[in-house]
Amino acid sequence: MAKKVTGFIKLQIPGGKANPSPPIGPALGQKGVNIMEFCKAFNAKTQGQPGVILPTIITVYSDRSFTFVTKTPPASYLVKDKLKLDRGAQKPGTEVMAKRVPKKTVEEIVEMKKPDLTAGSKEAGMRTIEGSIRSMGLKLDY
Repeated sequence: MAKKVTGFIKLQIPGGKANPSPPIGPALGQKGVNIMEFCKAFNAKTQGQPGVILPTIITVYSDRSFTFVTKTPPASYLVKDKLKLDRGAQKPGTEVMAKRVPKKTVEEIVEMKKPDLTAGSKEAGMRTIEGSIRSMGLKLDY
């Protein structure tokens, strides 16, 4: 018989840097999960991606065991990484960043995020990423 799911925990954790301090410790502790066991498993799985922000969904079962799935990094993180930016615009509607994003960069990000995008085609995925870019106060170069 399958284990009964008691809850899901969604966190954004830097790859290879999970530790029992907030926000990970309190979130797992509320569900009764062994915090150090999760940290060791997460760090082992993500050691090839040090410091990369990874959205993680942790499924907690009735016997306090867990499984977790890591997703691709957020689009905003990938854009900042590709363009070597510290941050996006403070006021995206009014403040415009000097950087322009080329179409090639958008296509690369869509390819990286393809497993997690709900878009039905590459063009729809590009429109999704373009929206994220605009919300960061950046301009498209095409």
